[in-house]
Amino acid sequence: MDLAGNGNADELLQAQAHIWNHVFNFINSMSLKCAIQLGIPDIIHKHGQPMTLAKLIDSLPINRVKAPFIYRLMRILIQSGFFIKANIRENHEEKGYILTPASKLLLSDNPLNVSPFLLAMLDPILTDPWHLLSQWFKNNDGNPFKTYNGDEFWELAGRDPRLNQFFNEGMASDARLIGSLVIKNCKDAFLGLNSLVDVGGGTGILAKAIADAFPHLNCAVLDLPHVVDGLEGQSKNLAFVGGDMFVAIPPTDAVLLKWILHDWSDEECVKILKNCKEAIPSKDKGGKVIIIDMVMKNQPEGDDSDDKAIETQLFFDMLMMVLTKGRERNEKEWAKLFFEAGFSGYKINPVFGLRSLIEVYYY
Repeated sequence: MDLAGNGNADELLQAQAHIWNHVFNFINSMSLKCAIQLGIPDIIHKHGQPMTLAKLIDSLPINRVKAPFIYRLMRILIQSGFFIKANIRENHEEKGYILTPASKLLLSDNPLNVSPFLLAMLDPILTDPWHLLSQWFKNNDGNPFKTYNGDEFWELAGRDPRLNQFFNEGMASDARLIGSLVIKNCKDAFLGLNSLVDVGGGTGILAKAIADAFPHLNCAVLDLPHVVDGLEGQSKNLAFVGGDMFVAIPPTDAVLLKWILHDWSDEECVKILKNCKEAIPSKDKGGKVIIIDMVMKNQPEGDDSDDKAIETQLFFDMLMMVLTKGRERNEKEWAKLFFEAGFSGYKINPVFGLRSLIEVYYY
């Protein structure tokens, strides 16, 4: 581009539009958060047919003066794929709003509702540290979260009941979705096991799904005392144990690590995995570590067929950098951790969309 002569006009304007799009990308997230807080997906769903703007406004808990602005909110949410307009059955000339597959996952009565995860990730406690990202690059803090809050995420969660609650609710909502898929598509991973410890399993949603699906399997959730305090086994074969995965993991046939290792540095992951290895028997005796986490894709140059998936994985990698000491890893990086921790082999099964089920073992 010829900067002195302002270059080609089309190229210049396209560049400006590209910058604008990324500057204002947060508007999609915050508009969606607003829709959840106003209950818009639930209201449209309960209406039972395409819902006109007027009926939607009448059903919303808003100041009537703000009614004209709802159209603009819905317009951006249509653009971002959360609602569409469809003909109303009794009046084919009039259109109303209906849900898309994405907004159906935001319904409060959907067993797989992901709204708690959305609200947790967009809470100011987790979004404010992004404003100090450039400052963090210049200091000695482990992550921008500490630069902003003065504490690491896990330290603050141990003292702040609100952060602890909404984070656990967000993780539980994801565990419900993954739990349904684990039982449906990954039963083979649990065959032959007599015991399993879900490390960092929070409130036990995933462990309960596994315990219910395999009544013979003795399951336990190991998490920090403030997380499991007051929780009781909701199944005869499910128990909760307060502890620290960096210290020790109870002996078991299998250790489950769902969305745990991406929170930690390579050195910390090796320590966790070594404790896992000490807790389980060798492969010939049925021992394994079951990991549910992302395996970053290495996109071939010029291949844009999976741009959205790769971009989302990169989003998560940056999220780990800002909130924790962790990262998302590709297969080579995962293998390095496994072998450093003393394991002999692994198997990756990409069954969870952006995430995979990884089985790790030693002989």
